[in-house]
Amino acid sequence: MPIAEDPEPRPSQGREPGGSGPSGAGGKDPFADLVLDEEFVRSATVKEQSGRTRMLAARWKHTPPVDPGGRRSVNDGPAAPKRRFGRRPELRVVDPWGNPRPASRRGGWWRTPLVVLLVVAGLLASLNVNAISNWVSGLRSSKADAPVPVVAPETARPTAAPPDTPDDQPTVDHPWKASPAAGWPTGTEAMVLPEAKATGVFSADEVAAQLQQVKDYLAAANLDPKVIAGARPDAALAMLDHEDRKDAADALDHPGKDHDPLSWFSRFDPREAVLVGDAVKVQGRLSYEGDGDGGVLIHTDFTFVYPLQPGPDARKLAEDRPAPSATPSAPQGGTARPVGLVEPAAVTSGDTWTTRTIVRRVGDYRFYDPDRHQVDAKKIVLGKTMSDVGNNACSVYDGFVHPQFRQFARPHPEQTGPTTDPYDRSHDLAPSGQCGTTSRE
Repeated sequence: MPIAEDPEPRPSQGREPGGSGPSGAGGKDPFADLVLDEEFVRSATVKEQSGRTRMLAARWKHTPPVDPGGRRSVNDGPAAPKRRFGRRPELRVVDPWGNPRPASRRGGWWRTPLVVLLVVAGLLASLNVNAISNWVSGLRSSKADAPVPVVAPETARPTAAPPDTPDDQPTVDHPWKASPAAGWPTGTEAMVLPEAKATGVFSADEVAAQLQQVKDYLAAANLDPKVIAGARPDAALAMLDHEDRKDAADALDHPGKDHDPLSWFSRFDPREAVLVGDAVKVQGRLSYEGDGDGGVLIHTDFTFVYPLQPGPDARKLAEDRPAPSATPSAPQGGTARPVGLVEPAAVTSGDTWTTRTIVRRVGDYRFYDPDRHQVDAKKIVLGKTMSDVGNNACSVYDGFVHPQFRQFARPHPEQTGPTTDPYDRSHDLAPSGQCGTTSRE
């Protein structure tokens, strides 16, 4: 390797001239002029071990180390901090005053806006409890938009009542929520006519016309939107025989307990209740037979379900109506309250809660032999008829159904009768004459 020469001789350090030492007899150190440059140091193949390395090597020469398993080697690098229950260990830093405090993690910027948002939401909820209630109700009714199983029209009497449904509050957007009638046919779709056959003195075509006439009468009396909104049922009246027509007209003109128009027609005071949409759910059946006297006897049993929203004066009418008594009231005389038709757009109550009124009508309609009876063969003669109106104010006989809305509910001490299911069509209709309670609406 190259050796650099010093141009000027230097005296040896730590030695007296001519003294004894490693420099030899001549007194001069042979390495005095040796210079170890950087390249020489880097090219050295043997390096001196540290003191700890030499100590451990001497110890392990007689007692080699044993790995118990799972032990980390010194060459594995620093161990990651342990976690408990999946949580990251808390990081701590020291502030400028020497106090330890938790270190903020990256990505924690969203916490403050989230807290502010929750506080604002809480304030809004406290200011508008009704809106929050409707919102929660909407969340619980997320299944309301799911397809409803379709129920076919009846061909025979059912053996049991429809299954129970959750007691959810119906709204304008979901008027059939929690109703067994949600899957029922709409309107006259439920009134399936049986095959007409010659019966008594009437031919098959005449029987078919009589069946259709009864169907048209039921639709005019219970499904006509104008009649439902309080109008006079002139079309239905025109189909009745003269005696029945006179009785129904007198009841409309002079409503009372013994002459209640609701025995014939489904009508609502539009100031109090307005039909939601134009759908009325119907379920039932129609059959016929000979009356044993040359005529035809037609049997009907139908339930009509009306979804209703409060009219513009619903709250005021509910508050002004006299509290009913616990005993049956006397018939109310006088004429029906004068009401005008109210378009749904004119309803300004602003309440989205709705209710339902369920009307079941069972009736016999007769077509006598015109050669033996003084009747008009083209008109309907009413036989035995019964009706039951669920969700209607008791002891009010003014010719209108008065449904009770939950938001305007008032106690009815006269409701001393039994509790019944208005959707249960598995039994005969037998009015008890008492004011009872419906188990569902």
